[in-house]
Amino acid sequence: MLAVRRLPRVCARLSGIRGNASLESVATASSDAIVPPPTLLPTSALTVDPTLLPASEKTEASRSEDTAQENGRKPRREWPTRRPPISLQRPREWNRPIAKGVLPTYDFALEYIREDSKALREELKEVKAALAIARSGSESDEQSLAQLEEKAKILEIQSEINLPNVRWKAWNGMADMRKLAYRHLLEQRWREDGPLDLLMERVHQMNVVPDLLPSLNPTLDLRINFPEPPPKDVYLRSRVKRRYQKVEPGVFLLPEQTWRQPVLYTTVFHTDTRLYTLLMLDLDVPDPEKQSFQSYLHWLQPNVSLSAFSPSPIPLSTTHTRYIPPHPQRGTPYHRYVVLLLPQPSTERIYVPVPSDADRLGFDFREFARQYGLDGSKGGGAHMWREVWDETVSKIYSDVLKTGEPKFGRAPKPDLYADVKATKKYV
Repeated sequence: MLAVRRLPRVCARLSGIRGNASLESVATASSDAIVPPPTLLPTSALTVDPTLLPASEKTEASRSEDTAQENGRKPRREWPTRRPPISLQRPREWNRPIAKGVLPTYDFALEYIREDSKALREELKEVKAALAIARSGSESDEQSLAQLEEKAKILEIQSEINLPNVRWKAWNGMADMRKLAYRHLLEQRWREDGPLDLLMERVHQMNVVPDLLPSLNPTLDLRINFPEPPPKDVYLRSRVKRRYQKVEPGVFLLPEQTWRQPVLYTTVFHTDTRLYTLLMLDLDVPDPEKQSFQSYLHWLQPNVSLSAFSPSPIPLSTTHTRYIPPHPQRGTPYHRYVVLLLPQPSTERIYVPVPSDADRLGFDFREFARQYGLDGSKGGGAHMWREVWDETVSKIYSDVLKTGEPKFGRAPKPDLYADVKATKKYV
């Protein structure tokens, strides 16, 4: 990890966290600030003129407006209590949390960050000029070229990584993935702030490694969204439109939530386009003949092209192998469902025959990975969750799979005193 200078980084983090902490005060002082629309009054308030009400029935807002009008001032505008989320569609620039001159230490820190960034950019220009000369020379050393390229990469990141507006955009979904500093910030946040640690903790605690694949080294952030749980009231289930929500790795979901294929979001950190294979597997389908468990292939999509500029969520319009919803069998413990995005060994598209519904049961993932060169230790993404049987699974067997629903249970324990119990107690 890069050794970033500590003081600018701390000051920039302070600025990034409190970037828009006082937008209301800034918006009144700046003519360029974005003024959000006032909140709409309820329908009942629109039918009665507040000025005709007696003083005892007026609201606090109406009384304050009357007082302002009597004193010759403009009435105070009502501001929404909740701002819309920040995104590329609703951008918002970083603003100082405090005005200039209020806290000289903060002003000095911002000026120090700007001067440090300016000095690093000048040094970056010199390194790029030396790199261009080294590339044009016929006797250039490969090792020196690699060192210059690495130094230019580090200087490019450090020249922008501490700027408050850069961190503001990176943390609020407005990162420009064409710039190396934004990609570095997002990858650093993914690796160091917990999401990757939580995924690897759940993957190893629940034995996805080594039950499914021998090792896993994710290099991209894969996130999964499913609909929120249905309401408990039976009459509201068909009337309420459920929103999609983010799924934390390893949590329990209801089979009713996973009827439709998930929405997959990715954050990719490489700029070149690479091909990946998408798989979704159930690791805990009972195998009565072997008195063990086997895998079931729920979803397969090879040749998924991804880069730092790919749209998110992943557009999976042409499905290779149709999605079959999870259906944990009755009488079995919880099932582990794993989604993998594994890198393909080359940039050429691979041909994978579509497996039949009968071939889904007992799907040998390790043989499939060996045949097509898929290796989880070389990168990719992963996610997982768990499910148990409920009454809605029966409908999946009847409507989707068109087969009878199996029922399993624990094997009866042998009775060690069966012979003694069969004999007569009194002779």
